[in-house]
Amino acid sequence: MKKFLSLLLALSLLVGIFVSAPIKVSAATPVSTNGALSVKNGKVVNSKGKEFVIKGVSTHGLAWYPQYVNKAAFKTLRDKWGVNTIRLALYSAEYGGYCSGGNQTELKKLVSNGVSYAKELGMYVIIDWHILSDGNPLTNKTQAVSFFKWASKKYASYNNVMYEICNEPNGSGGNWTNIKTYSKSVIKTIRTYDKDAIIIVGTPTWSQDVDTAASSPLSGYKNIAYAFHFYAATHKENMRAKLESALKKGLPVIVTEFGISEASGNGSVSTTEGDKWIKLLDKYKVGRVAWNLSNKSESCALIKSSCTKTSGWATTDLTTQGKWLVKKYTGGSTYTPEKPQPSVSGEPDVSSEGTLSCKTSGNIKLKATVSSINSWKSGDYYFTQYNIRIKNIGTAKCSSWKFTMNMRKSFSMAGDWCGTFTKNSLVLTVKPLSWNKVLTSGQGTELGFIVKSKSRESISKISLSAS
Repeated sequence: MKKFLSLLLALSLLVGIFVSAPIKVSAATPVSTNGALSVKNGKVVNSKGKEFVIKGVSTHGLAWYPQYVNKAAFKTLRDKWGVNTIRLALYSAEYGGYCSGGNQTELKKLVSNGVSYAKELGMYVIIDWHILSDGNPLTNKTQAVSFFKWASKKYASYNNVMYEICNEPNGSGGNWTNIKTYSKSVIKTIRTYDKDAIIIVGTPTWSQDVDTAASSPLSGYKNIAYAFHFYAATHKENMRAKLESALKKGLPVIVTEFGISEASGNGSVSTTEGDKWIKLLDKYKVGRVAWNLSNKSESCALIKSSCTKTSGWATTDLTTQGKWLVKKYTGGSTYTPEKPQPSVSGEPDVSSEGTLSCKTSGNIKLKATVSSINSWKSGDYYFTQYNIRIKNIGTAKCSSWKFTMNMRKSFSMAGDWCGTFTKNSLVLTVKPLSWNKVLTSGQGTELGFIVKSKSRESISKISLSAS
């Protein structure tokens, strides 16, 4: 009996020790709850086979806004905004891009930091090879293969990493044949090391032609999804019909970039059209990633340009799109802007340096607007990024056009896209490419360029001709 009582006492003390000891409980995170994602029957699903909706935010170019790649920022997005996925936008060909003179070591470090922060916070992360001005993905295929070899080898054991291998193929070289050729090489490289991660393939025309991909998808691979991008103030019912058609054919789609601004990322916003897009994405449980986490002075930025915080943002720190997005991701109601968007001569102007507009005369009527949308200093030089919008506002068809800008100070070119740019002293002339020279009534095109100068640059005069 004494031995029994002694044993009972010992057991009771042991139980007391276990009961009184603190129990460490890890908070649930998107990754801990859902595990590795995959693609099944045209849908993104979690480790249990249940449909999973990506709700993400994309950084801007890592070389331009590196300050937002920090753990506190990602935690704010996860805990306050309802975000479960971070997209790391690594530009390939723009100024400071991976293939255009950027510091590849530093850019890889930013990618590594972003993946590490996401992993620590239990968030998913998309490593995005951000093709833009290099519209043909084959242009920098060798460097892309090398980069994804590094990334897939490094993150093969991670269950939260996805690879987006060509952001926005565009122009004649960004056709589906070239995209498929490029994709096969990059996918083969990734699968050498990472057998299961989701790989997202861009589609033609700035990742809008998912109908083309649906008619001839890549075959022989698993866990492949296709990118679709939209900007609600420009892309409306016809684009929603295109996406829905592809989804009905069973094409697995992830919207890896979207906003409620115009297609340039600038100009007016439309919460009404944005709501229609979200309704469609919710209907088919399509993942979506908003562009972009920065305080750049443009409509699609989520943070106001006056806000210098890199985490812990209050509602008052957010732009119209930022407020709308948070309410959509957290289940709130549609955000109504407190005041109208500023405008100049009926054209949106979100540039701190203003907007210049001009028109052609005669039978063919075009209107061009050029805006300064970003500026920064690197070393002894200032860099200014401009956006050009050209639209046929008449009834006659335009077969070609030419746009001329007179700059105030000496400058050099640091990047351009979607046009042929020629510099002669202080004059910059822009001519179209083969795919954007013809503009029918109501049709428009957008271009961009970056200038480098010893002091802040600006444009004194612009002119436009058409034929």
